Amino acid sequence: MNDAAANPLRRALPLFLFAGLCLSSLDATGKYLVRDHSLLLVVWARYAGQMAVVAPFAWHRTGPGFWRTRKLRLQLLRSAMLVLATLGFFGGLRYLPLAEASAITFLAPIFVVVLSWPILKERATHARRIASVTGFVGILILLRPGSAVTHPAVVLLMGAALANALYQLLTRRLLDESPHTTLFYSASVGTVVLSLALPFAVDIDEFSRASIPLFVLMGLLAGAGHWCLTHAYLTAPASLLTPFTYLQILWATAFGYAVFGQHPDGISAIGMAIIVASGVSLALWERRRMRLL
Repeated sequence: MNDAAANPLRRALPLFLFAGLCLSSLDATGKYLVRDHSLLLVVWARYAGQMAVVAPFAWHRTGPGFWRTRKLRLQLLRSAMLVLATLGFFGGLRYLPLAEASAITFLAPIFVVVLSWPILKERATHARRIASVTGFVGILILLRPGSAVTHPAVVLLMGAALANALYQLLTRRLLDESPHTTLFYSASVGTVVLSLALPFAVDIDEFSRASIPLFVLMGLLAGAGHWCLTHAYLTAPASLLTPFTYLQILWATAFGYAVFGQHPDGISAIGMAIIVASGVSLALWERRRMRLL
C-alpha cells in the first residue's frame, strides 16, 4: 500500500474500528433490553441518542441550514428504510443469538448486487456476482435445518438486510447532498416517527427504572458510533474501510458469549467465515479496481 493510501487509512481506521465496537456494543445492549421492554422503546432510545449527537455536529459543520435538502422525498425514504432495518434487526435479536443474527444481516451486500440494476442502472461485475453467490452459500450453511437460527424470526433479519440494502442504494443517489445533512435525516426521521408511536406502544407500568442507564448507554453508543463512522468516511475512501466492516461479526461473537453465554457451533462458524471471506474478497477487489481506473 502506498503512502497516499496508507496515511488516510492510518487516521481513519482507529475511528472506524471504534465505531464498529460502539455499534456492536449497541446491538448487545439492545438485545439485552428488548427481552423485557417494548421493541419500539428500545429502537426509539437508539435513534434519540444518535439524534442528540448528530444534530449539534451537523449544525457545527454546516451552519443553521444543515437540515435543508433538495431531495426531501429521497432523504425521507432512505431514512425510513433505516428505521425498518433497525426494527427488523432488534426484533430478530429477541429470539436469535447475537453472532448468527449479525451474520444474517450481511445478506445486505447480496441484495445490493441484485437490486443495483433496477434502482441505479448499474450492472453487477463478475466479481460481485461470485461474491454474492459465495456469501449466499454461507447464509445457507448458517440457516441449515437444526441450526440455532431455524426460527421464524429469521424472516425479520432477512427483511432487515433487504431494508439495509435499499438504504445503501438510496444513499448512492444522495452523493450530491451534504453528508452532514444526510446524517441528520438518518437520525431525525427515526426519532420523530418513533416518538409519535411511542405513547401507543409502551406500557409505562412495564418499564423498569433500573434499565434507564442501559437506555442512556445505548443512545450514547449509537451517537458515538455514527459520529466516528462519519468522520472515518470523510477521512478515507469507503473502499479502504469496507474490509474492516466484517470485524463486527467477531465483536458480536465475543459479546454473545460474554453476555448471553451463546456461541456458534462449528458448522455455523464455517458459514459465518464464508460470509466474511466473500465480503472481504469483494471489498479488496473493488479497491484494486478503483486504483486501476
